[in-house]
Amino acid sequence: MGAYIDAACSPCYSFLQRSVRSLCKLVNAVKSQRPVNLDITTIKFPLPALASITHRIAGIAIFIGMAFLIWGLGASLESEESFNALKECLGGFIPKLILWLILAGFIYHFVAGVRHLLMDLGYFETLEGAKVMAISVMVISAALIVLAGVWVW
Repeated sequence: MGAYIDAACSPCYSFLQRSVRSLCKLVNAVKSQRPVNLDITTIKFPLPALASITHRIAGIAIFIGMAFLIWGLGASLESEESFNALKECLGGFIPKLILWLILAGFIYHFVAGVRHLLMDLGYFETLEGAKVMAISVMVISAALIVLAGVWVW
């Protein structure tokens, strides 16, 4: 009975063996085409990718900056003396710079978010359209960030 099973399974076994060999050859061929040492600093990202990455970085910066804003809100609501102390503290260069950087993050994140919403609606999905929108985000954000700096100072 054992010889009958071996004889019946022999074609299946040889097929499986050939399949495994060809799969191994394919995997080795794919591995040989991959870069050995991928230096991420040499990769040149397209402008739409940079706009998307900086949108995420701005979101993280806003999240961190919220600690400063919430602290200021708490201090301003604590008492009249703490409000006056906070008002005096915010008159310095470093607090104004921090506030301006937080506003810059908000502005960039908002403008880039509008870009993403437009792309979700099906606009500017081509490569050229994405480039135009990325440049628009950078220019509009830069103008609004400069205006925010004038407002803060």
